[in-house]
Amino acid sequence: MTSTRLPAQARATLCAITLIDRRTGRPHRVNGAALVALSRDPDTAAAELLAGRDPRVWTARIQPVPTSTRP
Repeated sequence: MTSTRLPAQARATLCAITLIDRRTGRPHRVNGAALVALSRDPDTAAAELLAGRDPRVWTARIQPVPTSTRP
């Protein structure tokens, strides 16, 4: 049996990236749901979410997604 190694990016931690309104500190909502992107490359995902947006108004919050729900 051969083992295949995943690329470094695939082994990276899954993160949730949320677009935050700096004026309110609250997440941006679309149809009532917070806009959240999941990515193993959070810096690139955050840059894409912030593209074309005023940096004085918007920021991105990056949080790792837990790999287990056990205490």
